[in-house]
Amino acid sequence: MFLLLPFDSLVVNLLGISLTVLFTLLLVFIIVPAIFGVSFGIRRIYMKTLLKIFRWATLRIERGAKEKNHPLYKPYVNGIIAKEPTSLEEEIKEIRRSGSSKALDTPEFELSDIFYFCRKGIETIMDDEVTKRFSAEELESWNLLSRTNYNFQYISLRLTVLWGLGVLIRYCFLLPLRIALAFTGISLLVVGTTVVGYLPNGRWKEFLSKHVHLMCYRICVRALTAIITYHDQENRPQNGGICVANHTSPIDVIILASDGYYAMVGQIHGGLMGVIQRAVVKACPHVWFERSEVKDRHLVAKRLTEHVQDKSKLPILIFPEGTCINNTSVMMFKKGSFEIGATVYPVAIKYDPQFGDAFWNSSKYGMVTYLLRMMTSWAIVCSVWYLPPMTRQVSEGAMPGLWGSCRGSGPLLVQTALLSRSLKRMLSSLPIG
Repeated sequence: MFLLLPFDSLVVNLLGISLTVLFTLLLVFIIVPAIFGVSFGIRRIYMKTLLKIFRWATLRIERGAKEKNHPLYKPYVNGIIAKEPTSLEEEIKEIRRSGSSKALDTPEFELSDIFYFCRKGIETIMDDEVTKRFSAEELESWNLLSRTNYNFQYISLRLTVLWGLGVLIRYCFLLPLRIALAFTGISLLVVGTTVVGYLPNGRWKEFLSKHVHLMCYRICVRALTAIITYHDQENRPQNGGICVANHTSPIDVIILASDGYYAMVGQIHGGLMGVIQRAVVKACPHVWFERSEVKDRHLVAKRLTEHVQDKSKLPILIFPEGTCINNTSVMMFKKGSFEIGATVYPVAIKYDPQFGDAFWNSSKYGMVTYLLRMMTSWAIVCSVWYLPPMTRQVSEGAMPGLWGSCRGSGPLLVQTALLSRSLKRMLSSLPIG
């Protein structure tokens, strides 16, 4: 039997005390509040402190740029190309002025006139409304993360020290804490739903399943230091309905599920995701499809229709865009969600990129890399708006009027045709919080 030296014994005791204190703090300030759905306001104070630091850093950068006569980088809000509000005539006159000796007002065609149209065509290709929705949104101010496409340049020693301190806090303190919380939340979700799944069907099982799901998702939300503000909660999705939301990130599911009880729809996976899917479906009627079934639209529609026709079953959570968008716009919804005929509950999710970019660019980052970026960000700050429910009328179809010319008089046809534009305006104009 090995005997510990006095120094080794002291180290072991200190380590044990530290772990005990850490787990006690996690239990008191994170896990227990997650169980009861309450908050002590610590994350709000943390967010306000970060905002003050960001403002100071931005002012320091602007002052340093002026002192060194460096051009200050400012992203173009309306696109990647700087555009001047000039007319066609003025543009052509400018081109003629720089390359021709003829009178500027002559109506005759010059070969140089084609350059204006060539440039406009190239600008349209480079700065189209669709392609730029699949790249990270640029920030107007630095958030000590350098998460944008523009790399931060050295300005002062104080800013550099502050950035280094931020790296230490995010990677040495926040990251281990968040990993521990994520592990706790996922473990409790798998174990809790598996145990609840063995109970006989009834109100008691439904009650336990709901609160196990809410508790675990709230713990996972805290693993991202997510600060969420929910608006118009009286419009939350009800049983037998369909919840449709804009899609920015895989964590959209956690954001919504921490405030409501939903039935998920998706393809069956392997690995850790498969373990979670098999566990949660025992306690809650989620709708999972085999890989071969996903391609069969009629089979998918049939399964979803059977689910929503049972008014005792949970609302289905669907992201009709079909892919992740950078949260500055909303792409056209696919019609499958509206062919089922159930009440539609629209939801708008708006993230604040100052604290961390929630957009998942799947062509650039894998899931593990993306989650690492999320867990090393300052926080995930977002607002969720529950919009009024919509019901399709008997005379209405899902397409083509849904996104086309809005022909017809039913409320769902008109409202849903404008939903994409409404969500787009909300994402660009409404404040966070």
